[in-house]
Amino acid sequence: MQQYLEVLQDVLHKGKDKSDPQGIGNIAVCGREMRFWVDENCFPIITTKFVSFRNIVGELLWILRGESNVKWLQDRKIRIWDEWATPEACAQYGLPAGSLGMIYGPLWRTWPTTDGKTIDQIEDVVRTLKINPDSRRLIVSSWHPEFTDKVYVAPCHCFFKFFHAQGELSLHLFQRSADLFLGVPYNISSYSLLLLMMAKVTGLKPAEFVHTMSDVHLYKNSIEAVKIQLKRKSLPLPKIEIPDISDLSLATIKQLEPEDFKLVDYKYHSKIQVEVGV
Repeated sequence: MQQYLEVLQDVLHKGKDKSDPQGIGNIAVCGREMRFWVDENCFPIITTKFVSFRNIVGELLWILRGESNVKWLQDRKIRIWDEWATPEACAQYGLPAGSLGMIYGPLWRTWPTTDGKTIDQIEDVVRTLKINPDSRRLIVSSWHPEFTDKVYVAPCHCFFKFFHAQGELSLHLFQRSADLFLGVPYNISSYSLLLLMMAKVTGLKPAEFVHTMSDVHLYKNSIEAVKIQLKRKSLPLPKIEIPDISDLSLATIKQLEPEDFKLVDYKYHSKIQVEVGV
């Protein structure tokens, strides 16, 4: 995971002061990219601090279930979205209690169409990979302009595309807003896991996860933590064991739990605590 540390170092040295909605202050650069080879025997996850694999899996399953209410996560003691689903935030946007509105889950699985129907983008990609894997339209979008001002936080990782060549499957993510210290470690592992799951259900071999970030920033309250992390050396990457799933239908996904996914020999440095910017 050395390239992640290199981007941290780059932003720390080249980042320019910017304002932010949270009022914390941040330093940022425009446009950085990381590439990770994804394999069940070498799973991309940050090792220079502890990252909760259970939270990563739980969040991805929550999204793949089409959920945007935090209750499913809270029932599993996953609290990573609580700050954005307070009663005040829900009331402000006219959303039901605990709801984050039209963000990742509903848009991936039930994208609303102008004729009153919905599109399951995940199922469409699986279907296309099986019949026309070299298609250049293997796209899932989390960015719907109609809803970006109707939710407390618009999707940050907002667009991704699969790429197939000669039996190998890669995933390319575009992230409009990248909280490099707190959020990006989750994004790296979450989309690497999604690639593994997509490869399994389509019978393809996982290859690269390409992570393109646009506004790449460090909040100023995390800078001292970043300096600590940069003094640490990356450790060997762990193995991952994922269930033997045949599809990514809602029926299948709703049978899965975070405990069905295992990280083997995950070695890491100690946790570095920083308060999230809301």
